[in-house]
Amino acid sequence: MARFYNRSLWVAALLAILAAGSSQAADFFFLQMSDPQFGMYTANGEFSQETANFEFAIANANRLRPAFVVVCGDLINRPADPAQTAEYFRIVSKLDPSIKLYSVPGNHDVRDEPTPESLAAYRQKFGRDYYSFRYQDFAGIVIDSSLIQHPGKAPEEAARQEQWIATELEKVKREGAERVAVFEHIPWFLEHPNEPDQYFNLPLEARQRFLPLFQRYGVAYAFAGHYHRNAYAGTPSFHVTTTGPVGKPLGVDPSGIRVVVVRESKMDSQYYGLGNIPNQVELNVHGSLPNGR
Repeated sequence: MARFYNRSLWVAALLAILAAGSSQAADFFFLQMSDPQFGMYTANGEFSQETANFEFAIANANRLRPAFVVVCGDLINRPADPAQTAEYFRIVSKLDPSIKLYSVPGNHDVRDEPTPESLAAYRQKFGRDYYSFRYQDFAGIVIDSSLIQHPGKAPEEAARQEQWIATELEKVKREGAERVAVFEHIPWFLEHPNEPDQYFNLPLEARQRFLPLFQRYGVAYAFAGHYHRNAYAGTPSFHVTTTGPVGKPLGVDPSGIRVVVVRESKMDSQYYGLGNIPNQVELNVHGSLPNGR
């Protein structure tokens, strides 16, 4: 009887260990793109170069098979331009339907200083400008950073988004999402959290409100665009990765895409120029994608 009891305990312990192992979320990777910005190369004359770049990026997404793709804003160059908008959607439609694509609004999509009218026009064409999505135990929080940088012409919209962010973070925590990232167009900062305000970052006053909120809910990663080159900055508890453009570059970094590997307790990433995209992403090689260019 004692032997049977001990064997039962051993089997129960083994099953518990196996169950714990199987419940651990698997590593996966996603692709971040930013600033396809149809029309930027020629100041809205035409967008053949943007088309070539974005088609190539989407073709590589189909080949690499990421969990999902996030396009971090400035989808087009001239707000509400019908031809630029149509070209964005034409190319996005080439992505394998099994791979989700999430669009993030940029200042060229909702205007530098959003208004209720410009937000309504964006939502009619592209859908919600702030929302969340899930993959395994990962939660993506998509925000409208233009409403944070310049809330003055749509203060009620800005207040609604801010309340939604707080509510959504509480919901994410309650539902047990272990890995969370924020996706935006304009980065919180490029070098350090207390840097002066400028065109390419979000205001210090907003950082002082939102960054403690993210820390309270354990949000450690944010991915942005807007800068048209790469930048990496952060604190021990919050990392901001600013990704170069799939469209027109403004610095030494070429047009490209970012591969982000989501692991149990960290997110590694690497930016690749369009001519240097790898043949495959090796998830079992830990540390193979250091945060860098």
